[in-house]
Amino acid sequence: MQTKYLAAALALAFTGGLPVVAAAQEIVKIGHVAATSGPSAHLGKEDENGARMAVEDLNAKGFKINGKAVKFVLLAEDDAGDPKQGTAAAQKLVDAKINGIIGHQNSGTSIPASKIYYDAGIAQISASATSPVYTHQGFNTAFRIVANDNKLGGTLGKYAVNKLGAKRIAVIDDRTAYGQGVAGEFIKGSKGAQIVAKEFTTDRASDFTAILTSIRAKNPDLVFFGGMDGIAGALLRQMKALGIKAHFMGGDGVCTEALPKLSGGADGIVTCAEAGGIPANQRKGLDEFAARYKAKYNSEVQIYAPYAYDAVMAMTAAMAEAKSADPAKYLPFLAKIKYQGITGPISFDKYGDINNGALTLYGYKDGKRQLIEVVR
Repeated sequence: MQTKYLAAALALAFTGGLPVVAAAQEIVKIGHVAATSGPSAHLGKEDENGARMAVEDLNAKGFKINGKAVKFVLLAEDDAGDPKQGTAAAQKLVDAKINGIIGHQNSGTSIPASKIYYDAGIAQISASATSPVYTHQGFNTAFRIVANDNKLGGTLGKYAVNKLGAKRIAVIDDRTAYGQGVAGEFIKGSKGAQIVAKEFTTDRASDFTAILTSIRAKNPDLVFFGGMDGIAGALLRQMKALGIKAHFMGGDGVCTEALPKLSGGADGIVTCAEAGGIPANQRKGLDEFAARYKAKYNSEVQIYAPYAYDAVMAMTAAMAEAKSADPAKYLPFLAKIKYQGITGPISFDKYGDINNGALTLYGYKDGKRQLIEVVR
């Protein structure tokens, strides 16, 4: 008994008379914002799920920063694709002292929110916002891991003319930053074809009879839509009902596995492009991720989950290199990061855009999305 008391007394002596307490594990907060309500909710939730999988994987393997294991926590917010709600979500996360932000999903919310993150000095990586404006505001905190609209829309425009032989093209956009941006770049890229109509709708519309009736009178052989799949599906259904037999094209917002169901069938009549992609001979990691995603969430990957996953991984790799989760310390490392993700190599140019961003062109067959080719 005396030996026991002596040992306790010695322990207190060597700790200054204070009891020994284990150091608390550092918490690193990763924010995520997407439209998890509204017409694009299925894509927003998928984006969030991808980020959540990354956080869970990091915690499972005991990820360390400066030699110490940390615990990652995902703080997810819904902006409903609305700029006002997006800035409110951004400020809420800044007030929660997040260490970094993945998102926003849409360009229209990413752009105004980016100023809030910049003022707070917090790194932001979007896995899906493609408007060039997002990274060209002079904010050293803004990054993206997919190609921007300049490349996405321009490539689709060239493909429409050179590969699909389009001569008369009608263009519709949903008036969002993304929709207008990708449609504008598509028009620039479609040199050699005649733009017979430029129409617009909204990202909440459901009746397109007026604009489609006007377009039908112009007899286009191709219709391009700048917007998301929920609206594109209804638009395509109504095109068929009005007897418009033109080919249909869109960017990554349209290019989902859900489009055939939303449109009542897309086989042979839709060509679209996804920002990102790797050749078939390098798809093993992406396929393994897709299988894990389906097992976890009981749904197929649409588009964004792998990119959100890679965004988290690239950000945390920069933290590891900087030996700190403090944005002021890891931001310079993120700007110079070279990370091999499941979606391909990730590094950034001086604006925060991904270097040599890939695009994947898709069509549809038997109700499934079918890869055409990967271009850089």
